[in-house]
Amino acid sequence: MGGAFPRRPSPAYRAAARRALRVTIAATAGFYVFLHGFDSAVGATYALFGAIAMAGLSHLPGSGRQRAALLVGVVPVCWVLITLGTYLSVRTWSAVAGMLVVGFALAFAAVGGPRFAGAATGLQLMYILPSFPPYDPGSLGERLAGATFGLALLVIAEMTLLPEPAALPYRERAARAADGAARCADRLRSAPYTLPEPALRTARALSAGLRSSRVPEAERPAGAGVRPRALAHTGLATRTLLGRLTALPPPPPSATTPREAGAEAGDGDGDGNGKGAGAGGGARPGAGAAEVAGTGLPGPLRAVADVAWETAARLRGGMSDGRAHARLQRIRQALTAAEDGPPAALRRNAALLEMADAALAMSTAADIAVRGRAADAPPPGPFWYARMRAPRLWWRRLSGHIGSRSVFFQNAVRISLALAAARLIAGIDTLPHGFWVLLATLTLTRTTVRETRRTERIALTGTLVGALAAAALLALVGTDIEVYAVALPPLMLVTFTLGPVKGVGWAQALFTVVVAMVFAQLAPATWQLAEFRLLDVLTGSAIGAGFGLLAWPRGAHDELGRSVAVLLRIAAEIVVATTAQTAAGGRRVPVVTAPGHRSLQHALVMAESAYAQYQSEPKGPAPPPAGRDWQAALIAGHHTLWGADRLLVPSDPVVVPPLGREAAESVIRAGDRVAADMLLISARIDPTGDAVETPVPLHAPTASATVAADPPGAPRAYYATVSWLASLTTDLVRLAGDTDTDTGADAPVGERRSRRAGDPAGTGSGPTASHGESR
Repeated sequence: MGGAFPRRPSPAYRAAARRALRVTIAATAGFYVFLHGFDSAVGATYALFGAIAMAGLSHLPGSGRQRAALLVGVVPVCWVLITLGTYLSVRTWSAVAGMLVVGFALAFAAVGGPRFAGAATGLQLMYILPSFPPYDPGSLGERLAGATFGLALLVIAEMTLLPEPAALPYRERAARAADGAARCADRLRSAPYTLPEPALRTARALSAGLRSSRVPEAERPAGAGVRPRALAHTGLATRTLLGRLTALPPPPPSATTPREAGAEAGDGDGDGNGKGAGAGGGARPGAGAAEVAGTGLPGPLRAVADVAWETAARLRGGMSDGRAHARLQRIRQALTAAEDGPPAALRRNAALLEMADAALAMSTAADIAVRGRAADAPPPGPFWYARMRAPRLWWRRLSGHIGSRSVFFQNAVRISLALAAARLIAGIDTLPHGFWVLLATLTLTRTTVRETRRTERIALTGTLVGALAAAALLALVGTDIEVYAVALPPLMLVTFTLGPVKGVGWAQALFTVVVAMVFAQLAPATWQLAEFRLLDVLTGSAIGAGFGLLAWPRGAHDELGRSVAVLLRIAAEIVVATTAQTAAGGRRVPVVTAPGHRSLQHALVMAESAYAQYQSEPKGPAPPPAGRDWQAALIAGHHTLWGADRLLVPSDPVVVPPLGREAAESVIRAGDRVAADMLLISARIDPTGDAVETPVPLHAPTASATVAADPPGAPRAYYATVSWLASLTTDLVRLAGDTDTDTGADAPVGERRSRRAGDPAGTGSGPTASHGESR
């Protein structure tokens, strides 16, 4: 009996069918209204291709309302592109120059995030469409009216026809993760001072939910403005806090007394008023906690829980007076001043300081994400963007990617040169329907020459099949346009349903028949129209393959190795400089002027953008080479930056004493070992040098090496530095090995996957980019 019922369509088919319905209704309605209602073939063409360009051939992320809002914003941009294309197309040289400049600008706009990247293909088509005959600036009004009408119908369709519900907002994801961090902190305040396995799994799941690859594209805080940067920073700090909590060492046995580590009765907040720090001042679970000895302040874990509850409430729009944040700052100062104690206590003290720093960063970033530039003045360093205006921040985003080492720049140069060459050939040879040449160049070019060849082989096969079907249809039906008018809507529905799911071959075959039906209604057509379509697609794909071979043919593969190698070399310099300054003591160097910090931030952006594109590119049947856990390299970069900031940030006192001879020598040796490991791995993965294919002989983990031989009387700064170097060694062991697992809260938020091969969809503009650009 089970075989008597048809199997339900897969989610991919259902999503494609919903989108196809919206595109078909908007495109055909606009087409027929202008063609038969206003007798305007020009307006009909622009109404149809406007809807197809922005919804059928583009990937706009988000729910129906989010896509509709994006479409409303791009309508003025479409007006500008159509006007430019109309006036520049009258001369071949001006059309080619315009294609070069506009093509680069639209492709490079992907640095703004997935929304910009998703709209880029459609906007390219809106400029390409008026760049071909008839060269008639007098018809500009009809062109603008047709495109506007088609886009207006598409906006209505996106909002009303089977709209998808909005995904969980990133602010709510971060709030839930903050709630989870608060619960973890509460659990760790009582015996056995470790998290049970269910709590660990929950913490890892909450952390993974903030990874960019797990967040829908429309919800990623990928913009260059203050609020998106701060929201991305909130996600990174929350994941770091979860990671610190899950790895917090238990207190030493001598400290596990009711006063030092146990839970006190009552739900006081440390100020004697009994109010919690959550939304509305309500009580929190497990509010009682040990106090910081001799200060009258609540214990660090309790203060961290208060800050996490407060952060979650703030992200959800609740009111917060910031008292929990202020208390944790005072506790951090008290922990910093604690210089005496046994080694186990100092090691836990260092871990608690790292945890407090992450919680304070989370709270500050969340405040900026909610209030923008009106937030309380944040400390310098990681929050450098908080007082900058949007134009300056966008300029930093754009200027940071101008250069041959950026995959954004590479992709923009590749596609703009290919489009300009296609327009030159179409103009010189006066190819019929030259629009199809550029359309094929735009849609079939990929970021690697191997994938371009594979795509074009399949596409040409599909186009040939579609051309034969279109030629037979045109020969059979002739000039009976009523048949084409009736058959066009269902065929478009099938085309945009099967094409995205079945692949480029099906898409090209069906789209070839669609355009044949469209042009057969605009003017008398013969079977030769299908021949022109095949010739133009062949020409466009050949141009795309040629530029794919000449311009960065291996895509992000080489660039990723190069950028990660540069990242590790800069990180090694910072490790050596930081450990040397910590050992020597003296006046601390401010974060904004510390050696190498700006370079490391920029190197992180370049590496993450290359990694994102690499993730979007098909790798073929062969497995990736061993020892290439790129994610671990990005984690090491973030840990280097954050740890150096924490150790070198000016505080009270600004001048610190040296560590002492034995402690200084131990720290410097440990830093040199970590830096040497970074340089060894860098040499191995750098494609520009002599690759080392043998396993890198990493040193023993720094934590084990130093803890086993703690120098007597070592101060707190020694253990803080050792804790930082231990986490870096863990990252490097992962990088040198052959693991590719989710590393929990410390995984870089820059990891993101594109839904479309060849389009990084927000490369370098995900969460990490919000605080990783050059200052």
